[in-house]
Amino acid sequence: MFPFDKHAKERIIRIQMNLSPAARASKRAWERCRDWEGRLSMDYARPTELEEALGLLCTKRWTILAGGTDFYPALGAGPMKSDVLDINGLSALQGIHETETHIVFGARTSWSTVIDAPLPPAFDMLKRAAREVGSVQIQNTGTIAGNLCNASPAADGVPPLLALDADVELRSAEGVRHLPLSAFVLGNRETARTPEELLTAIHVPRASSRGASGFVKLGARRYLVISIAMAAARVVRDGERIAEAAISVGSCSAVAQRLSGLEAQLKGAMCADIRRAISDYDFPELSPIDDVRGTAAYRVEAAREIAVRALEQALDGMDCRGAAA
Repeated sequence: MFPFDKHAKERIIRIQMNLSPAARASKRAWERCRDWEGRLSMDYARPTELEEALGLLCTKRWTILAGGTDFYPALGAGPMKSDVLDINGLSALQGIHETETHIVFGARTSWSTVIDAPLPPAFDMLKRAAREVGSVQIQNTGTIAGNLCNASPAADGVPPLLALDADVELRSAEGVRHLPLSAFVLGNRETARTPEELLTAIHVPRASSRGASGFVKLGARRYLVISIAMAAARVVRDGERIAEAAISVGSCSAVAQRLSGLEAQLKGAMCADIRRAISDYDFPELSPIDDVRGTAAYRVEAAREIAVRALEQALDGMDCRGAAA
């Protein structure tokens, strides 16, 4: 089946799964599967080398399994039908390391690893977001790349990574390419990854690791909730003025957005004036919708308030560190 690597073929496990009760209750589903003696088949592969995984991606369309925290709930009550490429054997994709120019997160790095890592204050917003990703059990298993590839408008990891100017590393058998995160997540459950590619790392430039940061999430309850709106902010301070600001908002558009107009407006502003500056901003970057969690108008007003709070959180963090020093 896979002439490029006989070992890859040996690692393909043919799984036979009994039909679920719901499928058995459906006469049409039963008739379609009758020739398979009431069973569905799929391919499952768990490579241990990156090159092997990239080779498998060339052969057909696979569903990539990392932490599985979104994968399994998405199945619902139905059986698994797609061929699964499990990347949990790729130890090279785990962990955080630094280069001369970037801080690099391996694709399989868990949210708990992010929380515990000794990262600069600019990453505090990412750590705060990591603590909002479900329960501790989910944080132990869910991965940073999985959060991006799932491409939910409410993905907690996207706003802070946008404010850190992150880019994603995409590898295939043909080579490697890098895309800004803003160009990778294209829409609701839609990314720029091709079927032959694997997201292998997230890169944050050292130049974007300056300053301090904050993250605020608004939901219907305190924990285990899909957000109504969320904001991440990174601030570089020059005395009592803002030298640089990076602000992004999630759950208020199909894709989380950087507020470039507000960032330009805040540059050079007095730190004490941020609430007044944001009160007059009309948030043209956002395109919220009405849904069960909130109206579009409410989301805009919520974004206004939590953007202020995220900025204040960042500035308060800088004040605390200055006092401690």
